[in-house]
Amino acid sequence: MREDDPRRSPRERESDPTGGRVVGPLRLGAIAHGGSCVARLDGRVLFVRHGIPGEHVSVRLVDDTHASWWSGAVETVLEPSPDRVTPPCPVAGECGGCDFQHIGLARQRALKSEVVGDLLRRFAHIDVPVTVAAVPGDRDGEGWRTRLRYLVRGGELGLRAWRSHAFVALPAGGCRLADPRLPAAADLAGLAAQAGVDEVGVAVDDLGQTGVWAAGRRLAGPVRLTQRAAGHTFQVRPDGFWQVHPGAATALVNEVLDALSPVPGQEAWDLYCGVGLFAAALAARGVTVTGVEQSREAVADAECNVPGATFAAGRVERLVGRFQGAPDLVVLDPPRSGAGGAVVDQVIRRRPAAVAYVACDPATLARDIRTFMAGGYRLDRLSAFDLFPMTHHVECVARLLPA
Repeated sequence: MREDDPRRSPRERESDPTGGRVVGPLRLGAIAHGGSCVARLDGRVLFVRHGIPGEHVSVRLVDDTHASWWSGAVETVLEPSPDRVTPPCPVAGECGGCDFQHIGLARQRALKSEVVGDLLRRFAHIDVPVTVAAVPGDRDGEGWRTRLRYLVRGGELGLRAWRSHAFVALPAGGCRLADPRLPAAADLAGLAAQAGVDEVGVAVDDLGQTGVWAAGRRLAGPVRLTQRAAGHTFQVRPDGFWQVHPGAATALVNEVLDALSPVPGQEAWDLYCGVGLFAAALAARGVTVTGVEQSREAVADAECNVPGATFAAGRVERLVGRFQGAPDLVVLDPPRSGAGGAVVDQVIRRRPAAVAYVACDPATLARDIRTFMAGGYRLDRLSAFDLFPMTHHVECVARLLPA
């Protein structure tokens, strides 16, 4: 198949820099959700990766198959932004994990603030100030990933290209975002070769222990890793869910507690509770907690981590409707797809005094805030954290109160 063959998928064409025609020069507009800048080409919207608003660039097209919009990546920077920097990683433009390495850290956070504010205006029709804050202790945005998944090809470790399974070889210095305590690439490649797998995951805990797994099997390290947050200790499976940034869990717990102001004797629902991060903090304040999580493995860990709480395994939208009574407080910490109307409606029906919504996708957060507002709640407070420096991702904590 030829490099410019229209049958090539957009993912194939971006992973191969020779694919797609070059257009421009173009002036890049505002940043959009997902990390691309918005430009215009012949009356059509063009989403451009690897740019900064205001820059003058030429663009290599990645996807020109849609009637109203196309996508592309910066080919040449003709007039750079003063915030453009040299990416610290040599594969930053190829690997899908670091789409903001070409932007100074302060401007990265400013752009994320703009995105969150814009989504709230467009989806929830509210205008609130948004400032994305650094996680305490994060100085340069590097070395924070305590959990990583690597592809393995021919005995070599690599990372995925953007929205693709295409292999990008790990540079000689390794991933610049990886926690320096993680095992060396050669050691991981050796474990993967012994296990005969083409993908391997690795994690390091707060004691410096590392766990390695592949295809649901533990390859090295302890059965449980030890994580600490806000004065509590948690046991977590190496391949289970835990916040990737070492300062994230404590930052989120403190924000949720500030948002809810729990007092002894209250009842709380911790929906999408994971291994009990927020349940532990609430229980320590004398709150009776009921947690729900789809993963049975996570619920088993939560029961050990927070023995004073009650947990149920299953889909939140199915279980929450069966609950009796009305909680005083609710924590929502859903996946990127958000809580959704079915769950939000069930929460609204119980009329809790306060809801803390922890969101890793500001678009689904804005959508669900709109549903809360339609049900008689108001957005009282919003905080945002840069838990994923060098990427377009941002974490938000919203407090919703009865209107």
